[in-house]
Amino acid sequence: MNEEQFKRNYKKAVDQMKTNDQMKKRIEQTLNTQRHEQKRRRKPLYIAASVVIAASVGLAAPSIWQQVSGPAAPATQVAQVTPGVSFEPVVIPKTELPDSKNGVKADMLQLVVYQGNVYTQSATSLDGADALGLRGEKLGTTTGGIHELSDKGEYTELASNIGEADIYAVNGYDTKFRIMSYTEIDGQGYAQLFDQSNGITIGNGEDLIGKLHLEGNVTSAQWETFASWNNGLQQLQPLAADKSLNSFISVLYAAKPVATSPELEERLYGQEDRKIIYLTLEDKTQVQLVLFGEGLVRYGNVPVFFEIEKAAFQAFWNSLGE
Repeated sequence: MNEEQFKRNYKKAVDQMKTNDQMKKRIEQTLNTQRHEQKRRRKPLYIAASVVIAASVGLAAPSIWQQVSGPAAPATQVAQVTPGVSFEPVVIPKTELPDSKNGVKADMLQLVVYQGNVYTQSATSLDGADALGLRGEKLGTTTGGIHELSDKGEYTELASNIGEADIYAVNGYDTKFRIMSYTEIDGQGYAQLFDQSNGITIGNGEDLIGKLHLEGNVTSAQWETFASWNNGLQQLQPLAADKSLNSFISVLYAAKPVATSPELEERLYGQEDRKIIYLTLEDKTQVQLVLFGEGLVRYGNVPVFFEIEKAAFQAFWNSLGE
């Protein structure tokens, strides 16, 4: 489901609802965070995750939980990847929760606390009409109550900032990585996926991208230029789900992880040589990946880039056209 369809569906739902300020706020927040991505300050290799977010810098600089202390590290240089080598892993520790007593205020992604971990809104989307096929065991119901000034004590089990919603396991995915909310309004279902992408070590692309189940499961694909996205044109172009795409996914699984840093992000997001691909899988989920002309790929909110083998990346990049 593309963004325009998402907006139409949610607008219809909001129009049909009786007064429900909490739900309206949740919907508006979802739409806003899809269009306003955030810039982060990070240490390379060991990335401290918290719920403080820096200023917006545009597409594919998504909102993440960020530690505000510590010196900035030098910009990470992009180097050619040699297949088969071992990479120094990028460690993303468990989310550091804010402490309002210390005056910390956060602009927040949508989040759910489950089994002591913070799950944040996913860069993978799922149409409500397809959600029932993936809806697994019910895990509980969120209590709401998390907001910009919440402190650690309020991040209790199933606390959230999405209001009250039922939370489910997602069939085919480990609940340690992904859960989903599902809500029905006037008989129409709305689903949202949440990923737990902190407290992990990433040694190669497969450690994260493999959790999305891309390999061998893409049924259709599209891509979009940065200019189209940036101007809201939604000029999606077809991308063949063929050998070329499968090969790209394979090298992405083997890619080198590159930790974020302020300098690297400033350089990447200050340019317009970006392309976005949308991969629809057999289970109807749609995965969004952002490609940078320097040979890097990023998925969603996770504070790490993946450096693709140079020749393979360039061949795929060129195949997308301008």
